[in-house]
Order: sequence, then structure tokens, then C-alpha cells
Amino acid sequence: MIDPALFTAPVAIDRNEHRHLRLKPLGTRFDRTAKMNALFLTAVEFIDAARDYPIVFVEAGQGDDGQREVAPVAVLGLTQGENLMLNDDGSWAARYVPALLRGYPLGLARAGAQNYVVVIDDKAGALSTSEGEPLFNDQGEPTPMLEERRKFVEQLENEAQRTRLLGRKLLEFDLLQPMRFEATLPDGKQLSVDGFLTVDEKKFSELSDDKLSQLHKSGILAMIYAHQFSLGLMRSLVERRVARSPRTA
Repeated sequence: MIDPALFTAPVAIDRNEHRHLRLKPLGTRFDRTAKMNALFLTAVEFIDAARDYPIVFVEAGQGDDGQREVAPVAVLGLTQGENLMLNDDGSWAARYVPALLRGYPLGLARAGAQNYVVVIDDKAGALSTSEGEPLFNDQGEPTPMLEERRKFVEQLENEAQRTRLLGRKLLEFDLLQPMRFEATLPDGKQLSVDGFLTVDEKKFSELSDDKLSQLHKSGILAMIYAHQFSLGLMRSLVERRVARSPRTA
């Protein structure tokens, strides 16, 4: 999958068009998240990500069957266009780096109802005629590097599909509610964050044994606990905001 906020100009990798091009060794492109305040997570990442980011859910439109969908995200900032995890020197403030960002500038995009293609963000400046590892060999076949990157983004897509099922189950059990986080900054100003969804603790505590068993067997129960644990990190984001604003502090 690709996030439009990250992949601003996705282009399908083509053996003819890109046959003589190379992928630069740019490392993880943290700079591309400068204006992002959230980043998609797969369910399998929850345990690791919950130590560094608040994990919440956002509306994700409708699936192919017309049903409502939600997606989990790691919260990076408290307002639109704010990323408190990106340091001034371009480094990353958190230990865990979401898989979507690790896979960038490559991703997997839909090409028709059932087909997917590997894409590269043309805005990443990651391709070169002389620098880095080639995408294809002299016979026009993908190099081991490209094959390895392809497998990574394909696995990410598989996990994204599983994560959609997690969201569907939370909606089926009516467990999500709008979130509103409020804090008072040192200068007395009020900070309010909304637009996210979280698990409703009351409804969760009232689930029947049968539904709890379903969540446990599917692995969703552990994901819910990780999500609930992570919400305490909203306060850490406020502290990061204050630390970056000396005049406010």
C-alpha cells in the first residue's frame, strides 16, 4: 500500500523505462514526513510501535464492498502538518520506525481489481544513472536488491490486508469512539486534538465472553491492549511540542 501524503508522485517501476537506472543509497527518508502528523501502521507493528507513539484509528473510506473502513496510525504530531518525531537535524526521535517509512520510496499500488505493481515515488529523487544499485540486470530481470525490496512491500501489503480485518472487527463490535485530547500548555493556552478514533473502554469492558474469545483467538485482543497502553504517550507529544518552543515554555 502507499500513503498519498508520503508518495506524492508514485510511478510504476517498468523494466523498459527504468532498465538502466539505479536506486541511490539514501537510507530511510525521514525528511519526507516533515508535513505528516500521522503514519499508517499494520497490526503486527502495534507492540513495538506502542512504546514510541500513540496509536489511534482514522476513517479510511469504504472497502470494495462498500463497507466502512478504519486504519490505525502512529501519531507524530498534534496538529496538521506537524511532525514532532522529525528532529531539526533530520534524524528520527523514536526508536521504532514504521514499516511503511522503511519501505519508502518503494511501495505497492493497485493496478486494477486484483493486480498490484511496485511503484517508486518520483519526488523522492532516489533514482540515478550512475549512483547506487541497479534495478535490473543486463537481461532486464530484477536484481536481487529490487527483488528483496519487492518482497518487503508485498509483505507490508499482506499485513495491511490483515489490519483491515482488525478494523472491520472493531467496527462490527462497535468498539470505536471519537477521541478528544486536551492539554494546557505552560503559557496557559489550551491545546485540543481530535479527528481520531480510540477503543471505547466501557464498551470493551462489557463485551461478552464469546466476543472476547473471538478477539483473543484472532490476535486482536493484544492489539487493543497495545493501543490502550500507547495513548499515554499523547502527553509525551505535548512535552515534545513544549521543548521545541522555548518562548512558549
